[in-house]
Amino acid sequence: MVSTSCCLLRQTTSRQLFPSLVDTIGNTPLVEITRFRKQSNDGNINNLQGRIFAKLEYFNPGGSKKDRIAKHIIDSALSRGKLRAGDDVVELTSGNTGTGLAIVCAVRGLRFHAVMSRGNSPERAAMMRALGANVELVDQAPGSAPGMVSGSDLDLVEDRCREMVEEMDAFRVDQFRDRGGADAHYFGTATEILEQCDGGLDAFVDFVGTAGTFGGCAKYFKEQSEGRIKCFVVEPAGSEVLAREATRRTANGSNIFSIDECNSTISIDGCRGHVVQGGGYSKTLSDLKLLSDASEHIDGFIQVSDAEAIGTARLLAKTEGIFGGFSGGANVAAAVKVLQMENFRGSSVCALICDSGLKYMSTGLWKDGFT
Repeated sequence: MVSTSCCLLRQTTSRQLFPSLVDTIGNTPLVEITRFRKQSNDGNINNLQGRIFAKLEYFNPGGSKKDRIAKHIIDSALSRGKLRAGDDVVELTSGNTGTGLAIVCAVRGLRFHAVMSRGNSPERAAMMRALGANVELVDQAPGSAPGMVSGSDLDLVEDRCREMVEEMDAFRVDQFRDRGGADAHYFGTATEILEQCDGGLDAFVDFVGTAGTFGGCAKYFKEQSEGRIKCFVVEPAGSEVLAREATRRTANGSNIFSIDECNSTISIDGCRGHVVQGGGYSKTLSDLKLLSDASEHIDGFIQVSDAEAIGTARLLAKTEGIFGGFSGGANVAAAVKVLQMENFRGSSVCALICDSGLKYMSTGLWKDGFT
């Protein structure tokens, strides 16, 4: 049976009248997931010892955790006089941050312009347009596979984003660098998780995009537990740039190290594409400011394959009713790998279901036939 403390929302959330949709962002449910293990075809998962908590971020009005940073960064800019009603706001996005920004900007009286790679799912662009955003799609780099946004693809989106900011004299959200991207999770997501599980948490896993979620949550967890809660960065197998960089740093005496207990091979060749949208862009620690700022809080790296991410997402939908995207599947697959480590058997691990599966209906996650 799921303990009451693990899945309660704050009691006021469903009983109050909100002045706007923006005020409903946050306070998402935390659910203990047990059924998917019993119905898995993998005996190692069936016999797992420990607990997995899933933070359902698709309960946010824009359907993802990125609503949190959209609200935090925009409201902070407005309060500091960096933005005024009627101003133009520009940001690159894989779709989730753009959706959150479209909602916040609509409510706050701002004009939002999203810049996105054509490699992302079309549902995301359609949703942003429906919410009043101007969406500019950027062609993928030569050789990039449709549905697999590479670091080179993201670089092209960044170039166009900078051009638009200059052309419009617009406000740039800059989610890869703005500290608000981590603060939103430090003051929101992480505090909610510890409150909801009554402090009973041993580990946290997070698939890294901008690394704001990991940076904010890991900092808060470490502070509140005096370092007891272990925090793992999740990367796509075959594109584990951060883990490889950490291995090199270890050789040079850095305090960052790579976990190899999860039976994932770190390749020494070039990175390959992957299907998990919104992260795994083959960026190094120096490219990800919000992760670099939190590097002291990294306890290890876990690699998850496309098959593991997809299989776990589908299993969660069929057994738990949790309809998430690729990254949610990757996070829960990583949580399983943590519980399979000798030192973490019997532990409690938290994983975010970052967004809704509705954003991927045209992709191989749900489009292809499966059982």
